[in-house]
Amino acid sequence: MKKDIISKEDLETLVYEFYARVRQDDLLKDIFNGAIKDHWDEHLEKIVRFWETKLLGAHTYSGTPFVPHMPLPIDKEHFDRWLKHFFAVVDEYFEGEKADEIKMRAGKIAETFNAKLIYIRKNSKNGK
Repeated sequence: MKKDIISKEDLETLVYEFYARVRQDDLLKDIFNGAIKDHWDEHLEKIVRFWETKLLGAHTYSGTPFVPHMPLPIDKEHFDRWLKHFFAVVDEYFEGEKADEIKMRAGKIAETFNAKLIYIRKNSKNGK
């Protein structure tokens, strides 16, 4: 029986399984491996802290998550694939209010990041 996301351990399950899938995905793996290199443990811990702060209110993360994504060669296709894997892992392991909330938040993050990247790229090409 599935349960809701209620603890750091639940988030670890989600994050570690999600990134295991990302690291096998032909569209995403080279981008993530190229950016993260051999710092996967640090990255995964940071992502768990991010979601622990956003979803559970634990205040264990501080930072600006958009900035590291700015130089990456990613667009809507990448965000859509990222969300596909993220939603699949959430749905496979969890159900409930927090599970629904994390999917909503992930969707908004992907949408916002993509819109910002489009804006930055468009304006940097125009010399602004």
